[in-house]
Amino acid sequence: MKLNLLGLAEFIDYEQFAVTAVEKNKMLHQGSGAGNDFLGWVDLPQRAKEELPHIIEVSKRFRKNLDCIVVIGIGGSYLGTKAVLTALRSQIPMTTEDPEILFAGHHLSQEYHTQLFSYLKSKNWGIVIISKSGTTTEPAIAFRFLRTSLIQQFGLEESRQRILAITDAKRGALRSLVNTEGYESFVIPDDVGGRFSILTPVGLVPLALAGIDIGALVQGAYNQMENSNADTPFKQNLSAQYAAARYALYKEGKGIEILSNFNPALHDVAEWWKQLFGESEGKDQKGIFPASVDLTTDLHSMGQFIQDGTRQLFETAILIEKSESDLILKEQDSDLDQLNYLSGKSMDYVNKQAAEGTLLAHKDGEVPIIRIEIEKLSAFTLGEIFYFFEKACGISGYLLEVNPFDQPGVEAYKKNMFALLGKPGFEEETKTIKSRLS
Repeated sequence: MKLNLLGLAEFIDYEQFAVTAVEKNKMLHQGSGAGNDFLGWVDLPQRAKEELPHIIEVSKRFRKNLDCIVVIGIGGSYLGTKAVLTALRSQIPMTTEDPEILFAGHHLSQEYHTQLFSYLKSKNWGIVIISKSGTTTEPAIAFRFLRTSLIQQFGLEESRQRILAITDAKRGALRSLVNTEGYESFVIPDDVGGRFSILTPVGLVPLALAGIDIGALVQGAYNQMENSNADTPFKQNLSAQYAAARYALYKEGKGIEILSNFNPALHDVAEWWKQLFGESEGKDQKGIFPASVDLTTDLHSMGQFIQDGTRQLFETAILIEKSESDLILKEQDSDLDQLNYLSGKSMDYVNKQAAEGTLLAHKDGEVPIIRIEIEKLSAFTLGEIFYFFEKACGISGYLLEVNPFDQPGVEAYKKNMFALLGKPGFEEETKTIKSRLS
C-alpha cells in the first residue's frame, strides 16, 4: 500500500502538522485521549489472530449444508462485511460450499424484507444476528420476523442450530435469548465500537461463513498496525500523514472529502469509510463531510460539480495497480465506433488512462488530490486499507479536538422515532413532538 501526497504541494504544507499528528497517534496507544474506553481496535489485529482458529472452526460447521445465510445488523455490524464481499466475492469462484450472503435489518423497508422472506422460502438458510443489545430497532424487527419464519419452516429445535448470534458477553436482550435457546454465539468486545469492528467476530464470522480468507484480511491489518505504532516516525506512518493532510486541507476551508475509485468493487468500501469518518468526526460543529463517487460512472453525473463547482472539496482516490484478468480490444475491419486506435490494449489499460486523465483534470480545476495505491484487490490489501483508515480516523478526530469514538448525534433521531411510535417511557417526548407536527 502506498500513499501519494505529491498532488497537495501547491495547496498546503501538511508537514506543519507532523509533530502534532505523531503526538495524537501516541495518545491512541497510551489511551490518554477522549473515548479511551473504546480503543480496543488499536491492537485488534493481534487479538484477532488469536481468535481465528475458533471462528474458522465454528463457521465451517455452521454453514455446512446451508445455501443461504442472512446477516442481520446495521451500521458497523454489516458495512465492513458488505465491503469485503462486494470487493472479493466476484473474484472467488462460487462453489457448493460457499453460501449466498444476504443482509437484513440495515433499514426499515417493508418491500425489501417482504421480498426477502418470500425468497427464503425455497432456500436452506440460517441467520447471523449481530447486535450488542438486541434491542436496536432495525435489526431487532428484522430478527423477530426472520426468526419466526425460520421456526415455521424448519421447526423450533432445528432453528436453534440455524441461528448464530454475535452480541455482548453478559448483558442485553440478545444475550438472554442466546442463553435461553442455546444458540452458538460470539462476543462483541466492550472496548471496540461498531464502526471499528470489522476485525472482531462482527466482521470475521460472516466473512468466514462466506468463504473469505479472513487470515489474510487480519494479516493485512496487522502489517499496517506494525507500520503505524506509537514509535513510527511521521515519514513512515501513512495514517499520520493522511490525517495531517486532511487536517491541513480542513484548515484551508476544504470541508468536503470525496473518496473516489475507478473499480466498482470498491463501492462498499467507500460506504464503510463514510460511516467511519462521518460518525467519528462530525461533532461540535466540526468535521470533514465524507462523500464518495464511483468513476468513471459518476463522471457523467457528479463530474461537472467536482470539476467546476464550489472549491470546498478535496479528493482521495483509491487506485488498484494490477488487474486479475485482461480483456483485450481487437481491431475490426469496420471501425464505425472509431476504437481501432485502441487495438491490442486492455480495458484495464483504458480505465487507468481515464483515471490519470480525470485526476489531472480535477487538479487543474483546483481540487487537491490524495492518492492511495494498492497493488491488487485482495483480502490482505483490504485489511491494510481498513486499519489504515481506522488509525487515521483516530488521529484525525484528536486533531479536530473531538471524541472520535462516541456518536451522541445518532441518538436524536432515535428519541424522536421512539416518541412517534409510542414506546413506553417516551410519553413526554410524544406530547412535545405531536404539538410540533400539528
